Amino acid sequence: MDTEFTSIDPTIGTVIATYAPHSATEVAQRLERAAAAASRWRREPIGVRTGLLERVAALLEARTETYARLMTDEMGKLLTDARAEITKCAAGCRYYAANAERMLASEPVTTEAAKSYVTFDPLGPVLAIMPWNFPFWQVFRFAAPAIAAGNVALLKHATNVCGCALAIEAAWHDAGAPEGLFQTLLVPASAVGTIVADERIRAVTLTGSEHAGTSVAEAAGRACKKCVLELGGSDPFLVRADADPVQAARSAARARLVNAGQSCIAAKRFIVAADIADAFTAALVDEMERLRIGDPRAGETELGPLARGDLRDEVARQVQASMAAGARRLTSTPTLPDRGFFSPPVVLGDVRPGMAAFDEEVFGPVAAVITAVDDADAIALANRSRYGLGASIWTRDTARAEALARELDVGMVFVNETVHSDPRVPFGGVKRSGYGRELSHYGIREFVNVRTIVVS
Repeated sequence: MDTEFTSIDPTIGTVIATYAPHSATEVAQRLERAAAAASRWRREPIGVRTGLLERVAALLEARTETYARLMTDEMGKLLTDARAEITKCAAGCRYYAANAERMLASEPVTTEAAKSYVTFDPLGPVLAIMPWNFPFWQVFRFAAPAIAAGNVALLKHATNVCGCALAIEAAWHDAGAPEGLFQTLLVPASAVGTIVADERIRAVTLTGSEHAGTSVAEAAGRACKKCVLELGGSDPFLVRADADPVQAARSAARARLVNAGQSCIAAKRFIVAADIADAFTAALVDEMERLRIGDPRAGETELGPLARGDLRDEVARQVQASMAAGARRLTSTPTLPDRGFFSPPVVLGDVRPGMAAFDEEVFGPVAAVITAVDDADAIALANRSRYGLGASIWTRDTARAEALARELDVGMVFVNETVHSDPRVPFGGVKRSGYGRELSHYGIREFVNVRTIVVS
């Protein structure tokens, strides 16, 4: 573990910081502190746990500008979006502070015994393997419910956002968390299997790529440990013939360009009824070509860089491969900044199964437009994917949309709204998009021992 981790400003492509990884000895020490903290934290009253969440929320709000700029520096998120991400983290903490006691309350069960009930007790140290694209929210989406439930957290973050990882650890410490409650592990991906196998780790969660998820699931399976996976997505955006094509296109551009297109729940495949396909496509092209591209710190910027050079190159490969297979590039090529990892916004027409833009997850500002002859065809096209995270349906007939929603092989469907995470409803997918759920009461119960107690 002697190779330094590097943070690169994706706006200009220069190194802003380097970080020394933790040695095997340091990792072992942190695991031991986590185990000791878990034995104490699980016994703390729920009010103590939720009180910590309230303090963390207040600290996040007080440091919004500092944390937002750190995110923008390390992975290129629009500064306005980075501020909103910190606000969302604080709201998530407050949601579980207000609701954890109710969600974790014992549930009585009527049996022949004098007393029967179910408790929801903490598992212990949970290893969280998190990505760079939402470097604060992805962590707090896991940590707030897990810690409220009485667990402790060990964070292995993406190596290009080490500054964010250490800042999150410091935030919990500064809010008064006991020693060992939340710790960052600066380790490479190659070290994860050994850490998962360590007897002090009781469960593992990962948000990331399909490849990373299957590797972690394999390691967790060998160790017989609970695992929650939130992986990639190629979310369909279904536009029915009765929708307003121009309004739908505006929402489509917004859905595709969240975080410069680097989001598992960003809409990626735009499946449009044939009757309005031309009008929708023209409006979407207009929206994409009018984007202001530039420095994510500037208030007027609408599209910043991708987080790394290899990500930019992969998006370019997928576009070229799709065009070689018959897709048409409908957007003009904009002038991009001379430096940094900028990727042009692209609308591809005539996309069909077998093309990279249809079959793969494109993690950048590329919209693939697919024409459907009717609802049945649209559902078949939407489900023709190895992913199954989210989907949205755009129509005036919401009753019909609700019926169609039940036919989509995804974990989340939003009608006349873009897919997003909300602490009040469960988040997660099916197929190659992973398993398990985050958020709501389903999320807080992923990392608990659902214990039966019967008294005769």
